[in-house]
Amino acid sequence: MPESFSSEETKILASYVSNMDKNVFVLTNLPEAVKGALFSRYSRSPKGLRRLLLDEFIRSQDFDFNQIAGQSTLSAAASPVNKQKADEFYTRVLDGYGDDSVGELGGCHIALENVSNVATKIIEDCRIGGSPLEKSTRYVFFDQKIDGKYPFFEEPRILQSEFRDQYVALMNQLFDTYAALIEPLKQFMQQRFPIEDFSFMVDLKTREEKKFPDITDETAKKRCQAAYNASIRAKTCDVLRGLLPAATLTNVGLFGNGRFFEYLLRKLYSHPLSEMHSLGKDIHGELDTQISSFVRRAKADEYLQKTKLDVRSAVQTITEKNRPSDAQPVSLVDYDPGAEEKLLAYLLYPDSNQSLVQLTQVVEHLDQNEKMALYQTYMGQRRNRRDKPGRAFENTYYTFDILADYGIYRDLQRHRVLTQERQLLSTVHGYDLPLEITEAGLEQSFVDCMKAAAELYRKISVSMPFEAQYVVPMAYRIRWYMTLNLREAIHFIELRSTKQGHESYRRVAQLMYHEIKRVHPNFAGFMNYVDLNKYSLSRLDAETKNEIKRSEWKNPTTA
Repeated sequence: MPESFSSEETKILASYVSNMDKNVFVLTNLPEAVKGALFSRYSRSPKGLRRLLLDEFIRSQDFDFNQIAGQSTLSAAASPVNKQKADEFYTRVLDGYGDDSVGELGGCHIALENVSNVATKIIEDCRIGGSPLEKSTRYVFFDQKIDGKYPFFEEPRILQSEFRDQYVALMNQLFDTYAALIEPLKQFMQQRFPIEDFSFMVDLKTREEKKFPDITDETAKKRCQAAYNASIRAKTCDVLRGLLPAATLTNVGLFGNGRFFEYLLRKLYSHPLSEMHSLGKDIHGELDTQISSFVRRAKADEYLQKTKLDVRSAVQTITEKNRPSDAQPVSLVDYDPGAEEKLLAYLLYPDSNQSLVQLTQVVEHLDQNEKMALYQTYMGQRRNRRDKPGRAFENTYYTFDILADYGIYRDLQRHRVLTQERQLLSTVHGYDLPLEITEAGLEQSFVDCMKAAAELYRKISVSMPFEAQYVVPMAYRIRWYMTLNLREAIHFIELRSTKQGHESYRRVAQLMYHEIKRVHPNFAGFMNYVDLNKYSLSRLDAETKNEIKRSEWKNPTTA
């Protein structure tokens, strides 16, 4: 039962908790530092959180909570909290009986604007405790100049080198070409995929579809036209994004806890690129205004810096005589051949009282029909891809070596329940030329851009391999590996093969599916929602649903 409080105590606490009479409540009007310190003490106290807050924080002379609140909490419970005092308070608690996990009990939302597409990957490499959301190349055109300049990062070392003019010229060439191809490509798409050829959903409940010429309701027709226009726009963006260089500036919204930000700052401060150093300082400065005590220890990590350089030097020595070999877009390079047998023991484990060794022996005596019946029971009747199998499927792994364009890597890197590492972005592996560019008769200008980028990359990479990444357009391929368990593979492949996805990353997901099917056909059979079809305007259905929902929001039905 909830603890009891006097009327005076209730009045004091009312500003800091969402209720006084339930077992579940929310903390309010407290800075992140105080909440982090409070939860740290909570784990080592027999008291409830409300009583702990009152007795050991608000009324404690040791922590001077009244000064943290700006004035007497007893007389003005809702008074504003003094941030500096709160940070000092948190630090004392952390030093006294906290540990690193306390840094996960407070967080911050931060906006990062005008950062490069090199920097976003460094930021999004940090998997645990942070949630990034990046400006999309699918829904936003990058053809607008700001103060007469295209949105690209002016890399300091390159601009101070002999390659300054060539770098600026290449950036302008890439963006000029991108901007110039938008309208002709859009017109080609409209001719190639005329609206009259498509059926549109006109009712979400009945899922009724009609060909565009057969739609008589003007409101519905406008919705379908808007959905078609959005799909053409998305398709145009998808095709043209290969021209955008990694130097392209973008925006990222980021939420993370204190521990996440501390590690992110260490990585940025320890990175060889100057953009990361500047970005780290800017992020640190802004976090200091909100959660300074959570990131007070963040600084360059000599261990990270030295180890990275030493490993790179050793790898270059070992591999310098080897040329990159041609590779399939997706190669399964490691897996457990006995996984279909092994996972059954893990499947049985939670609902039994036997050891894994015993259960492995039990599985050995089952015939194939019994084994498959167990798997079918475990999977159940999945209603959609969001119905996920249990954790038994986390006990076998697949490692894929992938070679795909940088634009695709940007999309697939966002998955975090896996291990992945990429090589430096380069022009070594060639580029992908979209079929639509060729069919629209726009190939020459696209190819000219790729050649110019490759030439400048070759020059810069000799002395500045990290900085040279900025000149590489997203159409160029990058190599990375992913190691993921079966449960994540099901989620990854079903999500990334969906109809509305980018055609190129859909192909990667489909190839991953075929590789798993080759070695574990039964497991592949559990992927009920993998989509192996091809579509002309993949976003059309999704955009149509969005337009119907927008219409319902604007004109809600009344009873």
